[in-house]
Amino acid sequence: MSYYRATATPYAPYEPLQGSGDARVAIIGGGYAGLNTALGLAERGVRDVVLLEREQVGFGASGRNGGFVFAGYSLGEQSLLEQLGEARARELFQLTTEGVQRIRRRIADYRIPCDAVDEGVIWANWFRDPAVLRRRQQLLAGHYGVQWQWLEQAELRERIRSERYHDGLFERDALHLHPLNYAIGLAAAAAAQGVRIHEHSGVRRLHRDGLRWRIETAHGELHADQVVLACGGYLAGLQKQIDRAILPIATYVMVTEPLGDRLAQCLQTRAAVYDTRFAFDYYRPLPDTRLLWGGRISIRDRAPQAVQRLLRQDLLRVFPQLKDVKVDYAWSGLMSYARHQMPQIGGTDDGLWWAQAFGGHGLSSTCAAGELLAAAIAHGDDSWKQYDDYALPRTYRPAGYLAAQASYWRAEFNDWLKTRMEG
Repeated sequence: MSYYRATATPYAPYEPLQGSGDARVAIIGGGYAGLNTALGLAERGVRDVVLLEREQVGFGASGRNGGFVFAGYSLGEQSLLEQLGEARARELFQLTTEGVQRIRRRIADYRIPCDAVDEGVIWANWFRDPAVLRRRQQLLAGHYGVQWQWLEQAELRERIRSERYHDGLFERDALHLHPLNYAIGLAAAAAAQGVRIHEHSGVRRLHRDGLRWRIETAHGELHADQVVLACGGYLAGLQKQIDRAILPIATYVMVTEPLGDRLAQCLQTRAAVYDTRFAFDYYRPLPDTRLLWGGRISIRDRAPQAVQRLLRQDLLRVFPQLKDVKVDYAWSGLMSYARHQMPQIGGTDDGLWWAQAFGGHGLSSTCAAGELLAAAIAHGDDSWKQYDDYALPRTYRPAGYLAAQASYWRAEFNDWLKTRMEG
């Protein structure tokens, strides 16, 4: 069991789908993409929306991630600029900054108890050379209108008690939260406005039946005018073209025992932290003085003992003062990645929509995706076409897994080599 599941907000389970029914919109997947779409539809007055989840709300990556809420995509800002030009790149980036603001508002408006800490995120430099920080700071300010604060080494080490880092950047317009409780809160908000949610209702078959879609589960069936596929890395196996466009990639998280006063020996900040390597660590303090630590990317969905062993090594490289710390929870989860490292948001003329491939930046971008799809379905808005450049290219599993793992190992080796060269 993950720390998130162990500390989840209690709620009455949503009953599985039983018998035959109808809906204007059926959403398959109870993670952030599906929940944000459902809530966006409800807020626009769309009734007769049904959401089907194979396990429990937030079961997948939405309930297992690091809980960071910030703008941007897995594809870096420089690559986005080169591919789309300044105006379009800025528009897509702006969708995620608006997503951050919407998350704040929804937490407040719906009183979602998700331990939100609105104190920013620190990007800490693993390397001595500050050029990577300067380039990104200037890029964000010059092309995206985003200001990140420079942290000199002395100031950074005052906040993060580690000699591992050098300089850093502080992103104030960011927060961190309990991701599973946020998902549970989104579900409650949607259900309160009439969305019918069914857990333990895995879809076995999806096909056209006349002018509508027919959705079959183990104990029921649903006819819907429009369908949204939002399954992420936990593939539904319902539409081959959509499934084969992503790679489910694992990442790992662990949570220490409560540290009490020892937490202050490591962190003098409530901000979340990640570093400048490609294969970076990410971590944040929790309200009960635990430290949540995540990292690694792999095609292997490892067992908790293996996750703990790997991440403990990473932790001690940064905070050797925690050498005897006990780890209470460790788990893994599957994210969805596309070859182009951007979200895949789209639809067809017969009412099939999809939202996937959020690749480790899911909190803000799934919120943006939910708004775009809700506006499209409710009002015919075509703003979702901003993502047309990032369609559904095949990932060629299983060969794609090997290519992704090789790419990660190459980047990890380059990080190691640069660290060694710096001494």
